[in-house]
Amino acid sequence: MIELPRTLVFSPRANDTSHVLASVAHRRGLLTEHLTGWGVPEGFLVGGPAHLYAGPLFADAVAADLGIGLLEPPDDWLTGLPREAVRREIRMLTMAEAWTLRAPAFLKPPNDKSFPARVYLEGAQLPGPDAVDSDTPVLASDPVRFTVEFRLHVIDGEIVTGAQYAIEGDLDIEPLAGHEAEQQILGFARDVLQESADKLPSAVVVDVGLIAEGDGKPAPAVIEANAAWASGHYAADPERVLDVVLRAAGPMTEIGERDRTFLRPAAQRVD
Repeated sequence: MIELPRTLVFSPRANDTSHVLASVAHRRGLLTEHLTGWGVPEGFLVGGPAHLYAGPLFADAVAADLGIGLLEPPDDWLTGLPREAVRREIRMLTMAEAWTLRAPAFLKPPNDKSFPARVYLEGAQLPGPDAVDSDTPVLASDPVRFTVEFRLHVIDGEIVTGAQYAIEGDLDIEPLAGHEAEQQILGFARDVLQESADKLPSAVVVDVGLIAEGDGKPAPAVIEANAAWASGHYAADPERVLDVVLRAAGPMTEIGERDRTFLRPAAQRVD
């Protein structure tokens, strides 16, 4: 029986990572399809198994029609990590609760872009009920200053590649390989994953950074975990990034029992 080639599907909104992944996919013999609208066209066929790289809203619109399961970290993964791994107080709130905050906090939606992730001086600065549902989950954390931030691409609890993406909050891209903080970041992240990898999907992105503490010595901390199928690669090894994306957003029929716990609900249509 002839095995049809796999297809990596992209949204209409191209970016640096989609261009890079398309190039790597072609070298591997995969097909690529860039959809032109917010949906799967009638009669659209991908042939073999399909995978996806796209933002959350577009992924929700097309994943079920393409037979793709999207793996993402649980909303509350950060809140279950020990204090020494995050170095700040983190709580899971609803948007209704976040609206009542009267002190500065870093607020973000765990796995989508329903409102901008940033420090809000109070909850009243958040989008109102006309823009965001009151039961939308919100991660609230103490404001801290990450001096350097890194993205790590993970498969089966192992870090396969990574990159620096910011310094003092500004975009600043460098490979992790050869970075002066490489061993510190990898050692810290491996310890965190050893304790918590079973609470994450088998393919995921984890962001970590260095926090300037009172003694002036930078300390590593977990920033967040993200869905690999919607994350930028920055200066990470594209081959390894593609490995993670293909696992994180692939055919539902190939998703193992362990990973079914981490399927994104919004992308699974209920007819």
